Amino acid sequence: MSTKELDFKQRMKSVLQDLESRGRRDPEAMWLLGGIASGLAREFGVSNWTLAKRRISRQTYDVLIDKFQEEGNHHHREGRIKQAYAIQALALSLIAPTQPDLQVRQGGHLLDQLIDRAILFYRQGAKSS
Repeated sequence: MSTKELDFKQRMKSVLQDLESRGRRDPEAMWLLGGIASGLAREFGVSNWTLAKRRISRQTYDVLIDKFQEEGNHHHREGRIKQAYAIQALALSLIAPTQPDLQVRQGGHLLDQLIDRAILFYRQGAKSS
C-alpha cells in the first residue's frame, strides 16, 4: 500500500470514528453535513447521497473533487471548521470506492450510511422550521 493510500485509509478511519462518537452528538455538524449532501442529491434528482454517488460520471466526479477541495479549504481558512469537516466527509465518501483497499471501500459504505442519516436529520429539521 502506498503512503498516499495509507494516509487516505487513516483519514477515513479517523473521520468515521469521529462521526460515530462525537458527530452524532453535534446537531449542527450533522445538520450541515445533511444539508450539503441533500442539496447534491437533489441536483442529481435522487433522495439520498448513496443514490447520488451512483449517478456521478467521471467528469462530474473530477469537478466535485475539485469543488470539495476548494470549498473545504475556503471554509477552513475562514474558521468554519464544521463546514470544512462536512465537505471532507463527502469527499472521502466519494473517493472511497476508487481505492484498492477493501477496508477503505467498506468504510466508504459506512460513511454513506452516516451521510444518508444526516440528510434525514436535516430534512426533518427543515420541515419543523
